[in-house]
Amino acid sequence: MGKRFTVIVEKDEDGYYVGSVAELPGCHTQAKSLDKLVKRMREAISLYIDVEKPKREKTEFVSVQVMEVPA
Repeated sequence: MGKRFTVIVEKDEDGYYVGSVAELPGCHTQAKSLDKLVKRMREAISLYIDVEKPKREKTEFVSVQVMEVPA
């Protein structure tokens, strides 16, 4: 079984899906479709691990919160 990572996916103003890995600072990529993003994220994670040899912190994804603050 492989390692599990939390990937945060957003859509930018140009319509690209942008994925970043919560446990791996600086590990991110983008694509025009979610299918391509998943493939590219797997590649980005593999490359990151090969180059950085990160120490994974024990984190657990809990939730995403949208908050409004006075401007």
